[in-house]
This record gives sequence, structure tokens and C-alpha cells, in this order.
Amino acid sequence: MTWREFIRTHRQSLLAVDFFTVETIRLQRLYVLFFIELGSRRVHLAGCTPNPSTLWVTQQARQLTWTVAEGTEPVRFLIRDRDQKFTDAFDEVFRSDGIEVIRTPFRAPQANAVAERFVRTVRSECLDWLLILNLPHLEHVLTVFVNHYNGHRPHRALGLQPPHPIRPREQLTKDCDDFRVQRRVGLGGLIHEYSLAA
Repeated sequence: MTWREFIRTHRQSLLAVDFFTVETIRLQRLYVLFFIELGSRRVHLAGCTPNPSTLWVTQQARQLTWTVAEGTEPVRFLIRDRDQKFTDAFDEVFRSDGIEVIRTPFRAPQANAVAERFVRTVRSECLDWLLILNLPHLEHVLTVFVNHYNGHRPHRALGLQPPHPIRPREQLTKDCDDFRVQRRVGLGGLIHEYSLAA
């Protein structure tokens, strides 16, 4: 089975993990750990830290397994790269829950393409437009953006639906003049969300 066939076949039971870095206004490097469900494209923001130690990364993995266990679809595989921050203790957390850890080949970011695409999206739609002050500011910005990404932002791979919609999709049954549209602004005007007013 090729990698592409494997991803297509097991898409609903795949979880990917990755890190990306953000530079603050004072040139401090912060690391962001996130998980993304490949089938639904739902993102789980694990946390931000200036120093991703083995204990911190392992604790974030434990907290995610508690969240994923509550989901409707069981996770069978975790895709991760060969970053040294992912230790044996990190892998053991997932193995103990019956999740098989699959490491991507060296220098092959396309093997974890969905996670890499999220990194590009969060940078181009959010982080490239803001100056991050410190760790609490980054955590706030990413929390707002991930809530928007999961609950409101349409995805082409999902038929222009969000991964985890806040409300069910409204169906227009009457003339459009009878409806009012409500707009919600986030991150100082960077995010705009529209819905039908009640």
C-alpha cells in the first residue's frame, strides 16, 4: 500500500502532530505543539512553551489522549516526524492507549502534509498579521484562531464545512430579504464570522 492509499483508507482514524515556532517582538522563540485529526481537520492546540522539555511534551500527549478518548471515532494511528522533542515517553503514552505511532521519513514534510498545511494557514491568516508580545499573548491569539478554524472557517476538503461547527448549517427557505446577518469580529478585525441573526 502506498502512503497516499494508507492516508485515504485510514483518514478517519489518523491523528497528526507537529511543532512550529513563533518569534515574539523581543525575539524570544516560542514553540507551539498541536494535533490535527486528518479526517475532520479538527485542530487540538496542545500548548505553547519557550522550552519544550520531555516532561512537558509527554504531559501534553497525556492530556490529548483524554480528549480524543471522548470522541466518536477511535484513533488508531499517530503520524509524527523524527523531531527529537518526540521521545520514547511521548510514544509510550499513545501506545498505552492502543494507538500506533508512525514516524515519517527523514526530510519528507509532504508525508505529514495536513499538519504542514495547517501551519501555513495559521501563519498566513493570523500570525503574519500580528506582533506577538509574549507567551500569554500567543496562547490567546492561537486559542481564538483555532476556535475560528474549527468552528467557522470553511474547508474545501470538507465541502466548505468547518471541522467542528458551532451551530448546524442554516438553510435558507424564504426570501433572503427576511434575514439579518450577524457579524462577529475577532483578533481586532483579523477574523470575521457571519451567521444568521435569530
